[in-house]
Amino acid sequence: MPAPERFPPAIFLMGPTACGKTDLAVALAARFPVEVISVDSALVYRDMNIGTAKPDAATLAVCPHHLVDVVDPTEPYSAGRFLDDVLPLMAQITDRGRVPLLAGGTMLYFKALKDGMNTLPRADPAIRAELEAQAVQHGWPYLHAELARLDPASAARIKPNDAQRIQRALEVCRLSGRSMSELFSEGRSTPLPYRLIEIALLPLDRARLHERINARFRAMLDAGFVEEVRGLRKRYPLDLSLPSMRSVGYRQAWQFLDGGIDEAQLYRTGAAATRQLAKRQITWLRSWQGAELFDCLQDGLADRVADWLAGRLST
Repeated sequence: MPAPERFPPAIFLMGPTACGKTDLAVALAARFPVEVISVDSALVYRDMNIGTAKPDAATLAVCPHHLVDVVDPTEPYSAGRFLDDVLPLMAQITDRGRVPLLAGGTMLYFKALKDGMNTLPRADPAIRAELEAQAVQHGWPYLHAELARLDPASAARIKPNDAQRIQRALEVCRLSGRSMSELFSEGRSTPLPYRLIEIALLPLDRARLHERINARFRAMLDAGFVEEVRGLRKRYPLDLSLPSMRSVGYRQAWQFLDGGIDEAQLYRTGAAATRQLAKRQITWLRSWQGAELFDCLQDGLADRVADWLAGRLST
């Protein structure tokens, strides 16, 4: 295997929701010989367009994105599945003489790609049903306390009401007899065969990012987000246990359609959940080693990143 500095380049473009990753990726694709790969656990789902802020058809026609619209909302998608999909894609792009540009905000996927991960056990419907029943009886904070006993490192980064992640971490413990954090820490035995060029978009003014998030969620509602979710429920056999419907915004829209919250509450809770997602993403990024930081709210972002990137690609 060649020395790491001789590996072909691959670009990570990471940032919180609503920071402008898609616009920047499109701008960079116009200047450099790159192909964009989405690193987003929601954009993989077909027919989930408005609530995921999926690039529209015009944008995708100008700048195609890999790993968008690859599974139905009834299917699970995981970090392991992402690795299975992305590694062959990266090799194909490199073989074409181009550079993979991986853009998104699902930081677990970036970590799995950079550091590797042991193969995690596949989802087990029986164990998931058992955990769901326990959550109904005792609540997710109760299961979070169990996770803290079995896997303190995972519990420290997972919120007590984050049902999807608590369920998966406990499922891994029960299936493998080992903690998810232990499996992640072992990583891969050989380096990722790419010279990584890592870019992190972070807002220096968090309040301005929150304003963007609020405005974008309002625009989603105005664009027919609720009708999108109504259509998904008619088209697919969905329920709230599915990862797709646990995505930020979709869970709140589901509650609205079931009459659990009114329109004003839908806006408030959906925007608040999106701000919490951004907070978690920013926390990941602040501890990320090796990335060049750019203020995503500063004017001239595309030019500043392109100038910096040109120097890194030429080495």
